[in-house]
Amino acid sequence: MTLAAALPVAISCGEPAGIGPEIAAKAWAALRGDVPLFWIGDPTHLPADVPVVTIEDPAQAAAAMPRGLPVLPHRFSAPNTAGIANPANAQGVIDVIARGVDLVRSGQASALCTAPIHKKALKDGAGFAYPGHTEYLQALAGAGRAVMMLASEQLRVVPTTIHIALKDVPQTLTPALLSETIRITAEGLRAQFGIARPRIAVAGLNPHAGEGGAMGHEETDWIAQLVDDMTTEGFDLRGPLPADTMFHATARAGYDVAICMYHDQALIPIKTLDFDRGVNVTLGLPFIRTSPDHGTAFDIAGTGVANPSSMIEALRMAHRMAQGTYRT
Repeated sequence: MTLAAALPVAISCGEPAGIGPEIAAKAWAALRGDVPLFWIGDPTHLPADVPVVTIEDPAQAAAAMPRGLPVLPHRFSAPNTAGIANPANAQGVIDVIARGVDLVRSGQASALCTAPIHKKALKDGAGFAYPGHTEYLQALAGAGRAVMMLASEQLRVVPTTIHIALKDVPQTLTPALLSETIRITAEGLRAQFGIARPRIAVAGLNPHAGEGGAMGHEETDWIAQLVDDMTTEGFDLRGPLPADTMFHATARAGYDVAICMYHDQALIPIKTLDFDRGVNVTLGLPFIRTSPDHGTAFDIAGTGVANPSSMIEALRMAHRMAQGTYRT
């Protein structure tokens, strides 16, 4: 499919005081011959040296790409200062996300790529009631539970539990939660990555996957049985595996995704292997959503030094997923 014929990827602006506007502009410069895209936000929040083409409809994005960053304007309430979140702009950030979802679900955009938000600013300025982007997207879509997958060309990982204290993981990690995470992940890889029968590695919770009960009992009590039961159902699973031997090159060649038990068990290996190009993919939504795997970086916002690699990869991945050409 030609660039002009493909539906564009929508970029929601995220927190305007962060690096989102800068990395979106840099991503356009890198991808303007490859990925049709448009940015939703206030044009005054973009770097002054970025050529901008205002569009009225996403269908105009591809034609605008060679001339500048296509922008679907969404005016915000207050001026923007790089590095300092203004709560008065919180509702604008929230509304842009919702607008992006509407455009994707109505077939005017192929996918949504979200720039980083600042949750405290959204809560302070607009009473944002969600823990983060993913939960808000779930609510907008009327979807059930969604799953966060971090992906790069070298590794895909899914944390079963995410932003909770380590001491709370054993109580939160239940057979129902792990089973649901595996099912959503497998379906996402089939539907959005074209992997007909995903090979899934399941990490243990404890060191050495419990070492037969010497270092913890969750593996012998129920994780191993769950893996066996789901394998009998037809899932291609292996585990529970010791997390300290799952992520070297030879091990990674044996699976398509690693299901991990907690946040750092999943994120440390992928950020070590590919810190700048990891992409956050949300599985379980009725549309494609990616985002760069980093935050707002207020400390460097407005300085021009932000690395756009993760945003570039997030846009490229969203486009390939939408075109049905993503397969590693």
